Amino acid sequence: MSKTAKDAGDTARKAADSKPLEMLARVGLVAYGLVHLLVGWLALQVAWGGSDEDADQSGALKTLAEQPFGQALLWLIALGLVALAVWQASEAIWGFEGGDTKKRLRRRGTAGAKAVVYLALAISAARFAMGAGQSSSQGQQSTTQGVLALPFGQALVVIGALVVIGVGVSHVRKAVTKKFLREIDTSPLSPAARKTITRLGQVGFAAKGVALAVVGLLLGYAAITFDPEKARGLDGALHTIAGQPFGQYLLTAVALGFVAFGLFAFAQSRYRPM
Repeated sequence: MSKTAKDAGDTARKAADSKPLEMLARVGLVAYGLVHLLVGWLALQVAWGGSDEDADQSGALKTLAEQPFGQALLWLIALGLVALAVWQASEAIWGFEGGDTKKRLRRRGTAGAKAVVYLALAISAARFAMGAGQSSSQGQQSTTQGVLALPFGQALVVIGALVVIGVGVSHVRKAVTKKFLREIDTSPLSPAARKTITRLGQVGFAAKGVALAVVGLLLGYAAITFDPEKARGLDGALHTIAGQPFGQYLLTAVALGFVAFGLFAFAQSRYRPM
């Protein structure tokens, strides 16, 4: 590696470890939590018949855009999420030094995937701030249609569906094993506060995992039937849950889980090591 490239890498790494970026990343975690709180609220309204908004990230951002000072808030959310994406990207490149190589590579891959998610959500927030937001469901249907038109497109969509289902299962497993506690330092808290945060994480990760698994199943069904309209994203998954026997109560439980996830993200913004 040339000296210029090494110096550039060192500069980028120092920037990623800077205090201002850390503060913005913590703002990003608050923003991430707020989006989940709003998704939970919209899902509750779907369960009890009180909303026509999409019960997903785009619906949450649209709800914010319609509030007083919503545009400024969306820009702040976008900035925080970009900082969060940069931080996760730095973890993917330089983080998790030492220890088992396979585990390090797996953790770096997870950090990279999170960086993509945060960046995509930041772009969506910026678009809504500019008045050019798009429904997540429509975007997924359009993307699915484009992929299905490719050679081996059906297989690619099936693979994507399996990945989403896998992420959902991983979230549920995280809830059961409490592995999410690695992402937060609760040592300064009282036993009661630690127990509360643990319960929020368990409920939140389990509910989000179930919702993601349904998203993946719908995507797989779209591939099998060659019908991109079946790929309706999170909003479609929540409406599918609502349509099941006792669906109103099942969706209420999932909605409260999203609220719990949002509150856990708030706790992370304060206590997550960076």
